[in-house]
Parts: sequence; C-alpha cells; structure tokens
Amino acid sequence: MGQAAGSPGTPPQLPAPPELFAAPGYVIRRLHQAYVAAWVRRVDPVLTGPQSAVLVAIHTYPGVDQGSLARAVSLDRSTMASIARRLEDRGLITRETPPEDGRKRLLRLTTAGEAARQEASRKARELHVLLMEGYDPPEIDAMLRRLLRLTEHWESLIDD
Repeated sequence: MGQAAGSPGTPPQLPAPPELFAAPGYVIRRLHQAYVAAWVRRVDPVLTGPQSAVLVAIHTYPGVDQGSLARAVSLDRSTMASIARRLEDRGLITRETPPEDGRKRLLRLTTAGEAARQEASRKARELHVLLMEGYDPPEIDAMLRRLLRLTEHWESLIDD
C-alpha cells in the first residue's frame, strides 16, 4: 500500500512556478494531457484521438489516398502511415494499392471501422459536453475559433 501524502519519503506537492502560466506551450500541454486522459477514460482506451480523426476523415472521403488524408487531419506522412497500419491490423480499415500507382494507398472503412467510428463519435460528443460545461454555445464557438486561429498561426511559423 502507498504512503499517505505528507508521510516520510513522499515529496510535497509543489505549485507550478507562476512563470509557467505565462508560457502558452506549458498551458496547452496541460490542456492536452487532461484531454487525452479524459478521452482514454470516457471514449476509448485503445482508439486514440488521431486514430479517431482518421476514421472520421475516411468516412467523409472514402477511397481517398493516404497522403491526402494525412494533410486533411494534420498528420505527417510517417505518423499517418503508422496509424493506417494499426487501424488495418485491427480490421477497421482497408488499404488498397491502385494499379496505376503502386506508391499510393487508398483507404476505406470496414464494417467494424464504421461501427468503431460511430461509437467513438458518440462518446466524444458526450465528452465534449462535459468538457464545455459552464460555457454557452457562443463562448464555445468563440473559444474554438481563437484556438484554431492560434493553431494556424503557430503552424505558419513552421511551414517552409
């Protein structure tokens, strides 16, 4: 059994240095960690957020090539390839090589993939309601617009 808080050998819980609260990366990392923990607990402990995004995108664009889909969901090509292999191994998608271009992989949901997408989407909507408690719809829309604007600005700083 673990030691009680404050008992010998247990380090005290220190507050974060105030300087960190002025660092956007620190705050965003904390927000992301909290979101991932909530996702694992309330949506799916195996299917990750990026994997779910890929399932949603394949549902929206069935038969799309893997490279185009990577750009649509903001994943680099190697991460997209890894996610696609894992989803294929789990029987959630198929990856077909078109005869005219052996380098491409065309992605489609399987029946199991469509069921997983629907279930994850339902649970994600429920999670989002919980996460946004206390905010009215206009506040949520404004917050998401600001976050998207910030994301696009930060992405523009790394684009070549």
